[in-house]
Amino acid sequence: MGKGGMGLEIIGAESLGVRSLCCRVTLPNRRIVIDPGVALGYVRYGLRPHPVQIAVGRQVRDRILAALEDATDVVFSHFHADHVPLMDANPYQLSVCSLPHSFRGLRAWSKSGYDLTGVMRRRFHDVLDLLGSNMKVAEGRTVDGLSFSQSVPHGAPDGNMGTVMMTRVEMGGEVFVHASDIQLLDASTIDLLIDWRPDIVLAAGPPLYLDRLSNALRDTAWRNAVRLAQHVDVVILDHHLMRSQKGESWLDALSETVGRQVYCAADYMRHPRRLLEAERKQWYKKMPVPDGWNEDYAQGKVDLDSYFDQYLSLWKAR
Repeated sequence: MGKGGMGLEIIGAESLGVRSLCCRVTLPNRRIVIDPGVALGYVRYGLRPHPVQIAVGRQVRDRILAALEDATDVVFSHFHADHVPLMDANPYQLSVCSLPHSFRGLRAWSKSGYDLTGVMRRRFHDVLDLLGSNMKVAEGRTVDGLSFSQSVPHGAPDGNMGTVMMTRVEMGGEVFVHASDIQLLDASTIDLLIDWRPDIVLAAGPPLYLDRLSNALRDTAWRNAVRLAQHVDVVILDHHLMRSQKGESWLDALSETVGRQVYCAADYMRHPRRLLEAERKQWYKKMPVPDGWNEDYAQGKVDLDSYFDQYLSLWKAR
């Protein structure tokens, strides 16, 4: 991107080593951070996060905080723990306590709280308490080049994961859409995306790592991905999709099917793919973790830098 004065940086995503779909959109007079959250799968394959993933996660967290320090606007598509700062963050998430002082002065655009229950509603109000009147419910609104969808399904339309809000940013005839956690499982959501006529889309792909995802939904996601890629110049699919090596193969097959590259976040940012959650068992074999390490990390008793240095050495040797 860039011909219309717009820049896109993807800060956090599964192909970048963490659970997130955080990005920064830079316009001449605005810097918009969308979904400033990060998490690590708390348990995967019966294992807690490996130190190398925690080290990468800490780096992503710091980049999100730096982006917020310099931001003018922030967008919350929904209130799952990998998309929003948390009052009760675990050691692998982004805590409200870490936010820069300038956060309270940002223009904030949020999914509404009307269909939230329990924990999600509490998180909505936690952020509202921080931002006060600066936080606007944005569903269905268009304001100064920003447009926001009405609620669309978080995944399948008959699922139980709630809803999300998509964001459209336009500048100089160039259009970017952030389609958080749609998972490509609802055809009407894809219709809306295409109707918005984006030049570039960043979206969550299907959660192929979940055995409960039916074959019918897997087929739906594939058809919707092909259709989206046929209508949009640059498609970036990540998040749930890249929590397994199946997702990596699926993405590469999609590129072959449509005859041009469909990106993951790492590809788009020209970084190596770091599917650290998918590779968790392999990392435990390559770099065994002492008993009690995660507990020590939570208490600030370990040095992450040494693990990151070891990770880089092993990565370069692959």
